[in-house]
Amino acid sequence: MDRFTGLAVFTAAVEQGSLAAAARTLGITPAMASKHLAAIETSLGVRLMHRTTRRLHLTDVGQDYYQRSRHILESLDDADRAARELQDQPRGTLRVTAPTTFGAMHMGSPVAEYIRRYPDVDVEMTLDDRFVDLVSGGFDVAIRIGDLPDSSLVARPLARTEMIACAAPSYLAEHGRPAAPSDLCDHDRLAFSEAISAGDWGFTDTDAQMHNVFGRSRFSANNMEMLLAAALRGAGIAYGPRFVFHRHLATGDLEQILGNYTTRSLGIHAVYPSARLVGAKVRRFIELLEEWFGSSAEWRG
Repeated sequence: MDRFTGLAVFTAAVEQGSLAAAARTLGITPAMASKHLAAIETSLGVRLMHRTTRRLHLTDVGQDYYQRSRHILESLDDADRAARELQDQPRGTLRVTAPTTFGAMHMGSPVAEYIRRYPDVDVEMTLDDRFVDLVSGGFDVAIRIGDLPDSSLVARPLARTEMIACAAPSYLAEHGRPAAPSDLCDHDRLAFSEAISAGDWGFTDTDAQMHNVFGRSRFSANNMEMLLAAALRGAGIAYGPRFVFHRHLATGDLEQILGNYTTRSLGIHAVYPSARLVGAKVRRFIELLEEWFGSSAEWRG
């Protein structure tokens, strides 16, 4: 029989004076309470109490066993209480993984706000453009951009961003401004090599006709910040998420091209293993990211 239930029956019987009262407290029948007590005495090979119709009398062994049992049950209650408090109060270490460029450009500020709000939490951030398995990697949360594969993970949408093409004014002055996607074949293209189709840039016109640009890239790299630096130096036309280029578009250091075409929109999600078992440190982090990026993501302006 369940050992902890037996200890609960025994201590309750001692404190309340009868097995019947203990049974009522624990929500079991008096017969079941008697079986639990008998199982403990049988396993120990000693009698813990003498029972009469009116009262219980502890033996010397029973008195010592009661004190130890009470300590065990109180320790279990303390452990349960601590677990509930950990569930309600963010604390511990939060391990997060995010794409390299998005993480470097946009995750520092919300993480700083998070650790300001919750001083009992430390954050470990890993930036990686490769697909990272949360469970085997020991991560609590992943930031993922684009289409998500079917999985048992929970995904919370944070924001969206569209792909754009842009170049430095100096490049456009020297090489001309493309008027149509087909013109890009005659330009120096700067491509992200880790994209699903690195050389395939897509544009949709006002008639919903899709135009894909394939072919050679003058410069490809597995890091968008490097492509951004090359674009700012006038090396060619870059294609990537607006959140990479938006600040330089606002200052005029880069200019968007083919803005009359629409491009693919990418979802930005926070992904984590379980909605049912998620603790306070993860739950509060997701809530802050939703608040932070939400409808006012800075690249939307």
